[in-house]
Amino acid sequence: LATAIFGGGCFWCVEKDFEDLPGVIEVVSGYTGGQLDNPDYKTVSYTETGHYEATEVLYDPDLVSYRDLVDFYWTTVDPTDPTGQFCDKGSSYRTAVFVTPEQRDAAEASLAQVRNSKPFDAEIVTPILEAVTFYDAEEYHQDYYKKNPIRYRAYRLACRRDATVKSLWGDAALGGK
Repeated sequence: LATAIFGGGCFWCVEKDFEDLPGVIEVVSGYTGGQLDNPDYKTVSYTETGHYEATEVLYDPDLVSYRDLVDFYWTTVDPTDPTGQFCDKGSSYRTAVFVTPEQRDAAEASLAQVRNSKPFDAEIVTPILEAVTFYDAEEYHQDYYKKNPIRYRAYRLACRRDATVKSLWGDAALGGK
């Protein structure tokens, strides 16, 4: 099995989007990219730690490639917003693709393809960053959409996540779902 790490705003939503993909085994919500050891939700959300809310995607590379995951990722976020995602604003809600040296070429190629074929005019500001330590979020954040389906759906709808990605990506939104 292999792992991929993505920052896409609210980790509950990114977790849900990736868990629906064939070949994805598990998705863990967490934090990465900052300087603080063992960060927690309150610290990451309310202070400047440099951490992103992120997800670690565990997948079977025989069933889905890393490149396929990165290609899918773009269609689940607003890669043009430098201040966060949807109704969540602040540095911890920014987008980023976190890569190992082996993943960098595929991520850069995916980004280049998206820049050349995107159906919108705005500049893509999502960086590709070196993967660093990933810290699991608190247990109550894991599988939040399963544990709290009504609250989760209300949050996702109120933040206009799906409507925004649809307006940006058209039929390609959420990988064409």
